[in-house]
Amino acid sequence: MIALQDDVTNHPIKVARLRRLGMHATVVFAAFLVGFVPMWLVARTRAIERDTVQQALRLTELENALAAAAVQARRGDYDPAREAASAFYTNLQAELDRRPSIVSAAQREMLQSLLGQRDQLITLLARADPAVAERLADAYVTYRRAMGTRPPESQ
Repeated sequence: MIALQDDVTNHPIKVARLRRLGMHATVVFAAFLVGFVPMWLVARTRAIERDTVQQALRLTELENALAAAAVQARRGDYDPAREAASAFYTNLQAELDRRPSIVSAAQREMLQSLLGQRDQLITLLARADPAVAERLADAYVTYRRAMGTRPPESQ
């Protein structure tokens, strides 16, 4: 009988302890969320900015590879020009195949015409044909127009 009476008298104390423990856990969880949510929002914003910059970087690297090929061909350095042109076309094809693509349908059509010139230009570079320099310069202008940027005016 005494054991039964002890359980009844200790039971409200156990319930009170469980409630207090539950309240402490709730406060700790709320404090965690107060710190976590703003950090998560900032991290998400930075990830979006990072992705945007990476896309712009890929497009700039494409442009730079084609410009380097054109300049090197004009200087008569056909082997480095061939390597730069090959890198341009390989990366351009990869960018067009990427999903989701940052290239619009209209841009895609113009860039596909550039890809059609790949074999001819690479062959001309391998043969060290001086006429390739002008064709690479034209390809550069076409790329800039396709991407919505105007090439700098020559003086």
